[in-house]
Amino acid sequence: MVGGVFLDSDCCSEYRDEHVSPRLGFVIMQVAHFSQNTLGRDIAVGDIHGCFTKLKASLKRIRFDPCKDRLFSVGDLVDRGPESHHVLQWLDLPWFHAICGNHEELTWRRAIGQPIQEVDHRVHGGLWLDDCTFDEQQLIAQRLQALPLAMEIETPLGLVGMVHADFPYDDWQHIHSDRFDAHDRHVCMWSRDRYVTGYDGMVSNIRALVHGHQTTHKMRQLGNVFFIDTGGWLDDRHFTLLDLKRLVVL
Repeated sequence: MVGGVFLDSDCCSEYRDEHVSPRLGFVIMQVAHFSQNTLGRDIAVGDIHGCFTKLKASLKRIRFDPCKDRLFSVGDLVDRGPESHHVLQWLDLPWFHAICGNHEELTWRRAIGQPIQEVDHRVHGGLWLDDCTFDEQQLIAQRLQALPLAMEIETPLGLVGMVHADFPYDDWQHIHSDRFDAHDRHVCMWSRDRYVTGYDGMVSNIRALVHGHQTTHKMRQLGNVFFIDTGGWLDDRHFTLLDLKRLVVL
């Protein structure tokens, strides 16, 4: 239970595809696959950035039912907002599922003493990590680096994929290929190319692909790719909640 609002519920998922990082020495789960939800709704949410109380209010508005519904996050659970330290509580909820965003990578890399040199995590909302104990930092790092790069969710009308920032190919099946390399994974977590260029080519072998990362005033669709980070972590903005079965905003 979170804040007296949510109950536990079960769901079916499996991890597919693993990648071993030779430089960092751990296994990255590449794609998490979720079977169809026959009881309720599957809902995607944009970047949360430590604003979990505001997210709960948004879920209450749409009458989210944790006994039936599932919530899928495009990543960037932490940094910037005041409640990043609640991230482990949310990752423990059986109806909540998240992929790894660039802010998760910034967080766990700094927590294990291997920060990304080109980006100062503290400047980009990461000061909260300094308030955690060493043991807390290690647990946070363990959980965040275990998040999958991508998710795919079965719906009655076809498979819906989720990747944090961008996707480097026009065929979803590439993510299951042995040729999907470190550069491709970097694109998935950091790139803004599709959004910036307005490229509207379709991604084949998937019904829809959902991204966060790029903050926009309202959801933007390019081909069958949906950008849903509408800045809910900002005071004057709202979270976009996308029904994955109907591909409509709730």
